[in-house]
Amino acid sequence: MAGVVLKRQQNFLGRICNKAQVKAMAKEIKVAFSGARRASSFFKAFQTHPETEIVALCDPKAETLSEAGRATGVNQLYSVFETMLDDARPDVVVVSSPMQYHAPQSIAALQRDIHVLSEVTAAVSLDECRWLAQACKQSAAIYMMAENYMYMKPNVLVKAMVEAGLFGETYYAEGEYLHELSSLHHMADGSPTWRYYWQVGVNGCTYPTHSLGPCLQWIKERPERISCIGTGIWSDPEHAMEDTTLLLCKTSGDKLIRVRVDMLSKRPHAMTNYTLQGTKGAYESKRRPGEGNWVWLEDFCRDPNDWAPLERFEEEYLPDIWREPPAEAVSAGHGGGDYFEVMDFVDAVQGRKPAAIDIHMAMDMTLPGLVSQESIRRDGEWLEVPNSRDWDCDSAEVARG
Repeated sequence: MAGVVLKRQQNFLGRICNKAQVKAMAKEIKVAFSGARRASSFFKAFQTHPETEIVALCDPKAETLSEAGRATGVNQLYSVFETMLDDARPDVVVVSSPMQYHAPQSIAALQRDIHVLSEVTAAVSLDECRWLAQACKQSAAIYMMAENYMYMKPNVLVKAMVEAGLFGETYYAEGEYLHELSSLHHMADGSPTWRYYWQVGVNGCTYPTHSLGPCLQWIKERPERISCIGTGIWSDPEHAMEDTTLLLCKTSGDKLIRVRVDMLSKRPHAMTNYTLQGTKGAYESKRRPGEGNWVWLEDFCRDPNDWAPLERFEEEYLPDIWREPPAEAVSAGHGGGDYFEVMDFVDAVQGRKPAAIDIHMAMDMTLPGLVSQESIRRDGEWLEVPNSRDWDCDSAEVARG
C-alpha cells in the first residue's frame, strides 16, 4: 500500500514539477508535530509525502500524547516543546498547538533554524507579531502560515479566474466564518479549553484568517485600516466576544473587505461563505448544503440574471494542482487544503519555490483581527493596521522571543 501511495505522489509531483526536479529530490525531511490532538489535520499529508518522515510528537497532556503515539506509530514523544526540538532535531516543525502557543513555539524553532508550518492565527498579540517577524528575518529557516482555506478547490479556481481578468478589477470581497463552538469551549470535566480564553474570551474579530485569506488573494491588496463592530452579547453572557463581529477592511487602493465571524450563535455551521465583486463580474459561494457556487461574468453571461455554475469554468481555468488530484488530496481535511498546503510547504523547504504564505502575508491576515480588539472597544473607530514590511526587525526596540 505504501508503494502505491508513493507512486501516486510521484505522479502528482511530476505534473507540477519538471522531471529533473523530481529526480533530484534532496533529503528526507524529518518532521515533528506540536499539539498531538490537532496534528491529525496535517499528519496524513506529511505521512504520505515521499520526501517527509514524521519523527516526533509533542503535547503537554500525557494521555493525549500517549494515544497519539499509539495511533500514529511515532515513538519519540515529548511533553516539552524545546526538548523535542533539541533532542529529536527535526528539519521541520508543524505548530498545531492551541493558538496562544503559535508565536512562542514558532520563534523557538526559527531560532534553531528549524522550518515552521504554523496553524492560524500567527500570533495573539501585536508584540508577538513583531517578535515573530524578527525571528523570521534572523533565521535561516522558512516560516509559512497554514491558512488552508486558500487551497480549497472553489477558492483556487476563483483566484485563477481573477488572474485571467474574468472579473475585471476586483474591489469588494466578503468572507464569513460561522462555526458554533459551544461544545469545544469546555472539556468533559467542565474545565475551559484554550478556545474559551483566546477565541470567545476576547472581544473582536478573533479568528479572521479563514475568511481574509481567500479574499486577500482575490483583492490583492493588504488591509491598511479596519473598523470592527458587534451585535452585543445574546447567546451566553459568560463570554467576552459579541455573538457576531463584523470586520471592515479598507485596502491601500481603497477597496473593501468585510469579514463576519460568529462562534456563539445557535445555528448550523457555514464556515466558507464568500462573495467577490469586480467591474466585470461577481462570485457567490454556496451557503447551505445542496446549493452551488455561482458566478456572473459580463463576457460570458448575456442575460443580467444569467448566473453560471462555477464548475463550468474548471476545464479552462482550474490550476494543475486540482486536475486529477490523488485520492490523498481529495480526502484531506479542509476541502483538500491541508494536502496542497503541505505540498507547497515542502516545495519551499526544498528550495523549489518561495513560501506561499510567508511572514508578511501571515501578518496581513492576523494583524487586522488583533487591531479589531481595540476598534470594537472604541465602538468601531477606524484604526491603522501595521505593515510588517515596514518594521525594523533589527531594531533594539523589538524584544527577542
